[in-house]
Amino acid sequence: MTAAAGSAPGDPVPAHPSRQLLAMFRSNARQYGMLVALLVVVVIFQFTTSGKLLGSLNVTNIFLQNGYIVLMALGMLLVIVVGHIDLSVGSVAAFTGAVAAVLMVDPAWKLDPLLASLVALFIGGMIGAWHGFWIAYMGIPSFIATLSGMLLFRGLTLFMLQGQPVGPFPASFRAIASGFIPDPIANGGGGGTSLHVTSLVLAAGLVLLLIVSDWLARREQVKYGFTVGPIFVFVIRNTLLAGSIMYLAWLMANYNGLPVVLVLMLVLTGVYIFVTNRTVIGRRVYAVGGNAKAAMLSGVNSKRLVFLAFVNMGVLAALGGLVFAARLNSATPKAGNGFELDVIAAVFVGGASAYGGVGTVFGAVIGALFLGVLNIGMGIMSIGIDYQQAIKALVLLGAVYFDVSSKRRTS
Repeated sequence: MTAAAGSAPGDPVPAHPSRQLLAMFRSNARQYGMLVALLVVVVIFQFTTSGKLLGSLNVTNIFLQNGYIVLMALGMLLVIVVGHIDLSVGSVAAFTGAVAAVLMVDPAWKLDPLLASLVALFIGGMIGAWHGFWIAYMGIPSFIATLSGMLLFRGLTLFMLQGQPVGPFPASFRAIASGFIPDPIANGGGGGTSLHVTSLVLAAGLVLLLIVSDWLARREQVKYGFTVGPIFVFVIRNTLLAGSIMYLAWLMANYNGLPVVLVLMLVLTGVYIFVTNRTVIGRRVYAVGGNAKAAMLSGVNSKRLVFLAFVNMGVLAALGGLVFAARLNSATPKAGNGFELDVIAAVFVGGASAYGGVGTVFGAVIGALFLGVLNIGMGIMSIGIDYQQAIKALVLLGAVYFDVSSKRRTS
């Protein structure tokens, strides 16, 4: 066999581009597999709903109706990565939403929506600290500690609301769940078009930011001698990503533009991607989830990281509760029922491991959107709620089975 042209004898012959692409896909099977599954589901529902799924209104509703799930999934990801679970997020969301509602609506308080929201977020953090204390420092299994919290804060929600819904809320508070960013570009130019120009400009800025960030990360890997994929893979990946983002932005720009909750989701997703990939505390979280004893022997304070993961979960559960209450324009005693199942399912479907130590922010967001597309698509097709629950249950079971089977193959 002869060496490739331009290479010295004994040098490895570069693999064919198709083989390089296949190897990259296999090494990132969790991340790319879920993305492919999302695209397949979108295509299936687009055909079965006669093109209604990707209508501007339905695309916007995917984010409006699942924003609080995505926000809470960001917190649940870290909890699962460190090897634990939180069953209380639905009750915590309901309780903190009820607190904010009473503070805004009750004549005895009548707080400004921003101040009431900050109080609710602080209470969410304290609830997370309560759970984290018992789990990290007292050794109580997270399943038991958070199950106790689920019952406790469901009861406190009923007490706060006295069994009755509380609302309505000021328009400034409702905007976090049902508002849209303004369009000063089109309005400043005299209007006259239904297209939301500002949304397209912001989407283009996001695309540019992502491409530059990906390129800088690639350069840094090359600088320190890490193996990087071929340049054509970089181009294909970013072209598909840019095209998808701009297409979604164009669909929403033909309705009311980008929802406020979507902007909030994107900002927090970016923050958590940076924390998990680029900071010491992010790397230590994965180390604790992979092997807590080994991490402690390496000087990592595992108990403190578990504690902080639950504090973070409490704050994001409170944020999800605020978004949900704002969407309903009231806080209700039954708010948050089943949220914990949707949030946990989103993280596992997105590729997190049931054993801890594995999972990505991108995967958790894709998992939440996957379930959101399922809900919207099955709703358009008028599939009964009983069948919807069964289908989602099978999806979750399949995702965890994939994780378990992968663990067996590598062990």
